[in-house]
Formats: sequence, C-alpha cells, structure tokens
Amino acid sequence: MEPDSVSKIKLVLEIKGKAKLDCELKRHLSPRTVGIISRKLPLEGNAHLLTNGIAYVESSIESGVERQRKEFKKGDIAFLPNNGSICFFFEDTTSAKAMSPLGKIISNIDALKDVKSGDIFLLYPATG
Repeated sequence: MEPDSVSKIKLVLEIKGKAKLDCELKRHLSPRTVGIISRKLPLEGNAHLLTNGIAYVESSIESGVERQRKEFKKGDIAFLPNNGSICFFFEDTTSAKAMSPLGKIISNIDALKDVKSGDIFLLYPATG
C-alpha cells in the first residue's frame, strides 16, 4: 500500500450499488478546502446531476472560494462554496458559478453519466 503524500489524498467515490471511481484531491489546488474535506471523510449524500456534465453531492462543509475558476475539464473535482457541494465533472464544462478546484477523477469517469435521482454518493479514503 502506498501512503498518501502530503500533497495528494487518494479517495474513492462510490455510487452505491453501481460503481466506484478512484479520485485524488490535490492540496496545492485549494489547501484550506482540501484539508477540511479530508478531515470530514467519509461523506455521504444524495447524488445530483446537472445537464452541463456535472454530478455533485451536497455537504455541510463551509469554506470560501480558493483559486476560483469557472472552466473545468472532464475528470475535474471542484467545491462550490455557496451550498457546500463537491462537484464531479464528466464533461468539459464552463460553470455559471466560480468554484475551487480540488483534484481529479482518475478512473471510471463515464460511470457518472449513469447517475440517477435517488443514487447515493459515498466519498471515503482509498485503502490499499
């Protein structure tokens, strides 16, 4: 097992009963927000899907915008501060709202296209 480095945190995004996606949060992208998220894991909530290629889960995390941007690539992970959502991009997207970049999905990205209302997202640290 390779331990997490100080700068990268390996996670799993599980779509309960459907798929698991390997993810990586990168501290240098949004140091404060990545730190808060890593201390709150595991996170679980209803999956939501937007028409512009974004799947997200709401959380109780409060953090301001860090290194904000509106353009994201397929596989990016970002934090939307106004409602505490962690967003997963499965298409290249320009968001209407500025978000803090967090990291990348590194496997099985296309599983997000099959997310349905009622699905549950579970985000937890990767093991082994």
